[in-house]
Amino acid sequence: MSSKTARRRRPAAGYAAIAGGLVVVGTLYGVLSGGGASAAAPSQASSTATAQGKSLFEESCSSCHGLDAQGTSQAPSLIGAGAAAVDFQMSTGRMPAKEMGAEEPEKPTDFTQAQIYEIAGYIASLGGGPAIPDSSQVSSNGADTALGEQLFSTNCAQCHGFAGAGGALTYGKSAPPLTNATPTEIYEAMLTGPEAMPVFGDGTITPAEKRDIIAYVVDTRNEANPGGFSLGRTGTVTEGLVAWLGGLGFLVLIALWLTARRRSTHRVESEHQS
Repeated sequence: MSSKTARRRRPAAGYAAIAGGLVVVGTLYGVLSGGGASAAAPSQASSTATAQGKSLFEESCSSCHGLDAQGTSQAPSLIGAGAAAVDFQMSTGRMPAKEMGAEEPEKPTDFTQAQIYEIAGYIASLGGGPAIPDSSQVSSNGADTALGEQLFSTNCAQCHGFAGAGGALTYGKSAPPLTNATPTEIYEAMLTGPEAMPVFGDGTITPAEKRDIIAYVVDTRNEANPGGFSLGRTGTVTEGLVAWLGGLGFLVLIALWLTARRRSTHRVESEHQS
């Protein structure tokens, strides 16, 4: 081997040795610091939770929604429904339904919150859909309750009442009261549109506006009632009208009673005179 060839190979060998040394040092650092284990843990935990969610779904939900959540004649498909829809329906006790087709008030759920999250994660793995909102999305910190009141009056009050007390709808249905709904449930309802409620996607009501609405609904619960019959807190005009009509009706009844009594007295006196 000539000295010229040896000089050419010597720098290349040095570069290879440096690169190899960096790889070894990086590997040792990752093993010693536990970085490799922490990186694999989230995906492994997610896979385990999805598997547990699938098992729970097959045991408790597949009889109505189908073994692969494709839907049946008894219940709709859940593919693409999203984790938020599952969390809302199950955390409020609407699902599993005790009687198919019957609208029942909210009842205690048969599942723990951890089990609900597992089933929701499994459904999300089948076709996406709205995700469960995190704490920052439903927090009232920095929210504009005045704007929330305007948005609620425009989009929600027609069904839920001006203060979220609920109201009657057509075909025997009703909009439930929001007095006990959690911020997460309100956000999920706007995302998924359960039952007769329309879907308010982020293109219709932005995430910030959803927070404003939630802040207004929660804030009304802490407002003191000025007294009397609140009538769903629809306002002083409505309350005054009801009071006026009620008072007028009472006066009419008193007038009718006095007239009937006078006629009865006059009839008795006529009979005595005859």
